[in-house]
Amino acid sequence: MSRPIAVGVDGSDGSLAAVDWAADEAALRAAPLRLVYATQWIPHQPQAVRMTHEERAEEAGDVLGAMEERARARRPQLTLAAEEVEDAPARVLLDAGSEADILVVGTHGLSGIGGFMVGSVGQEVVADAKQPVVLVRPDYREDAHGEHGRNKVVLGLDIDDAADEVLEFAFDYAARRGVPLHVLHSWHAPFLHRHRVAADTDSGPRAEMASALAQAVRPYRDKYPAVDVAEESAIGRPADRLVEEAADARLVVLGRRRGHGSHIGSTTHALIHHAACPVAVVPHG
Repeated sequence: MSRPIAVGVDGSDGSLAAVDWAADEAALRAAPLRLVYATQWIPHQPQAVRMTHEERAEEAGDVLGAMEERARARRPQLTLAAEEVEDAPARVLLDAGSEADILVVGTHGLSGIGGFMVGSVGQEVVADAKQPVVLVRPDYREDAHGEHGRNKVVLGLDIDDAADEVLEFAFDYAARRGVPLHVLHSWHAPFLHRHRVAADTDSGPRAEMASALAQAVRPYRDKYPAVDVAEESAIGRPADRLVEEAADARLVVLGRRRGHGSHIGSTTHALIHHAACPVAVVPHG
């Protein structure tokens, strides 16, 4: 049997959207879906707000029951497991992710601000997970056919670190859904040379970047011939270009090199807070 898709739940709007995304992905992969609810007993919590173990267990049961019902209503064919784990939430999610193909977590909308909140738990999970993590914003409402014209996948690729794991994830995701893949490498040109480089389409730095991008992508074009691939080597801040492309994407895929400690990088940080679609962060190296 396939490894499960794991999803962290807590009853928030973000986790509702995460369950929807995870249920869709599990159904597409014919994989089990695992719902995980983390509770942490705080022994020195003030008496006025302290919950008993029984109250925590009842709350967890209510949330898990509602999430299980939601997932089954959306994808009745799923093999599904739900469990409460008493430990620090980040540790619970990382443990669940280590046994899964993908770990899915929700983000929280920021009222009045153009962005989404990924708290300390979510950022720790993204930084330390051994498997891909997908962050889903609260208003995820995509059906099986892709609503609102969101019919492309965007891969933000660093051609100096074009990891197989990241390319494989993006191509596989696009192939399963039969949607185009836009591979974007964005790079910063020094200010004094920006206009010269922008005009230089046939030789020099722009051509070198385009050639390197094509070389990195070519093996996966060959492996996934049915995927319609567009490559773009653009001048500009990667975060800005990727947030722009995310406006009509169903998923943005990014890589994260393991072994850099609990650090996710400025581009990933910007995308998980500002992308208008789910974001997959794929560890490699």
